Amino acid sequence: MLEKLQNNKNALGLLFMLPAAAFLLLFLTYPLGLGTWLGFTDARLGRAGEWVGLDNYAFLMGDSVTRLALFNTLFYTTVASVLKFGLGLWLALLLNRNLRFKTFFRAVILLPYIVPTALSAIAFWWIYDSQFSIVSWMLVKMGLIDTYIDFLGDPWNARLATIFANVWRGVPFVAITLLAGLQTISPSFYEASAIDGATPWQQFRHVTLPLLTPIIAVVMTFSVLFTFTDFQLIYVLTRGGPLNATHLMATLSFQRAINGGALGEGAAIAIAMVPFLLAAIMFSFFGLQRRAWQQGGKDE
Repeated sequence: MLEKLQNNKNALGLLFMLPAAAFLLLFLTYPLGLGTWLGFTDARLGRAGEWVGLDNYAFLMGDSVTRLALFNTLFYTTVASVLKFGLGLWLALLLNRNLRFKTFFRAVILLPYIVPTALSAIAFWWIYDSQFSIVSWMLVKMGLIDTYIDFLGDPWNARLATIFANVWRGVPFVAITLLAGLQTISPSFYEASAIDGATPWQQFRHVTLPLLTPIIAVVMTFSVLFTFTDFQLIYVLTRGGPLNATHLMATLSFQRAINGGALGEGAAIAIAMVPFLLAAIMFSFFGLQRRAWQQGGKDE
């Protein structure tokens, strides 16, 4: 029986996955189930709730703050993810070349990602300070502006400022992951294309990009998930202000459930994020189906 199990790759793989599956069921499935239940109740801190059906969701659909938080979340996720992908891909291509001190540069690029999020947020809070901002000070000294910029006091300035902070923190993850994918591509592909007269752009478009597509699908899915559910950076940096301009679904859910005491309403906001997260996961799934392209064949 044991020998048969060892020869069955599928069964052996499932066996190795059992501990992780049990861990996920205990620490993810139960909280998700409890949150789903609370979303259909009027539970508050210190008081068990009663079943109210879809009342919480109906209220949230008509709530202007919730609609604003949804817009902020989609805008924040879209802009930050696109910027992180563009900068991360550029850095990965740069670091994949034969550069001097390449190992040192790779380590430096990782620094923003390994610094605790709260510390990064506090650092940006000082950088964006309306009175002591180093950015505003430099621009004033250069004669480009006359007064200090209110980075976190103006709604659109605050949105863009939080996006910049998220991009600074998230680019290393994208860059290093794509770099690992680039190093799996055989140099023979580039040599053959160069013999055929392909330009660097044609090599990137017809060799690098197709072979890197499965990695891009995975890394961008994780990037979107991390950005969409971002909480620490926003909460430490702006608390959702000014005028709810930087409230994301995650921070609004925390504010309504913990600070406001409306557990049912906060849980409903959190559960409303699930369809968007599932869409990102499906994007990864269908991206992985293009592995046949990586082998030079047709997609299944």
